[in-house]
Amino acid sequence: MRQVASFDLLLKEAAGLNLTPAFIDYADPLFTREPKSKFIPAQWRYEQMKVLLDTAGRVVDVSLATRRNFIMRNPVPENNFATTNTLTCAYQMILPGESAPSHRHSAHALRLIVDGRGTYSTVNGVKMPMESGDVVLTPGWFWHGHGHDGDRPAYWIDGLDIPLMRLLEPVFFEEHPDRHEKIVSVAATSPFRFSRESIAKGLDQAKSDPEGFHGPRITLEAPDMPSIGLAMERLHSGVSTRRQRSTADHVFAVVEGNGETMVNQERFNWKAGDTVVVPKWNKYEHHATTDATLFDLSNEPLMRFTKYYRAEAD
Repeated sequence: MRQVASFDLLLKEAAGLNLTPAFIDYADPLFTREPKSKFIPAQWRYEQMKVLLDTAGRVVDVSLATRRNFIMRNPVPENNFATTNTLTCAYQMILPGESAPSHRHSAHALRLIVDGRGTYSTVNGVKMPMESGDVVLTPGWFWHGHGHDGDRPAYWIDGLDIPLMRLLEPVFFEEHPDRHEKIVSVAATSPFRFSRESIAKGLDQAKSDPEGFHGPRITLEAPDMPSIGLAMERLHSGVSTRRQRSTADHVFAVVEGNGETMVNQERFNWKAGDTVVVPKWNKYEHHATTDATLFDLSNEPLMRFTKYYRAEAD
């Protein structure tokens, strides 16, 4: 290799060998004094989502499209599918009598039912109800499809770890060879379904955090989905949580009630069906104006597994 005679020639020679010098300053440095997420706090309102979904119900046939949904795209440049840097969330609907085709994929997935009666998921051949307030899991590479035996449209919120899957690149997807997976059994209870009633019972037995970080709260255990954290939290009317931040990203979906979430100096007023995203290292606190229940979808287990988790409070 020939010798180079100047700093500029050194950089040019390194570039020609697909090398990046680590001894010069960059606009986007590898290390910063504290986390700086590229994603920003944002909110989606169920009333607006429902209008769009109802319109889609008239013009998008599930016989032609795998799913009828709208992804909650974090409003940052060059992003079209990520809600946070590891999570993608969407609003989805299904009409009475419809059956969405079965498929499976690497990404872990779940759905929180915002408004549904007579809806169901088939997960690896097991048919289970999806009623308002339920949380249903479809771990990676599980066959899953959806159907509706009720008499009015059903709406839910999807959550998947698609950005993480895309980053790590173990992307697999397969449509079911029979299009709709055969139902081999029917189960009202399943390790992949948390019913509204079981969640309420758990919250009735839970206690508020003595340091004020959250109200009565339960974890929805999902060992087959280790990159995703699921929790339900109850906030009684007038209660405010302690201002906090962590290296985990949070997507808060409102199951019931009214209130607000302050993220830094930005106020997000919410009611049932709304969604608020709080990217990592943003300070946030909740305040309930009525009795409320929040679903917390996060990547905290992933951050703890990698030992990147850190939290602090005011």
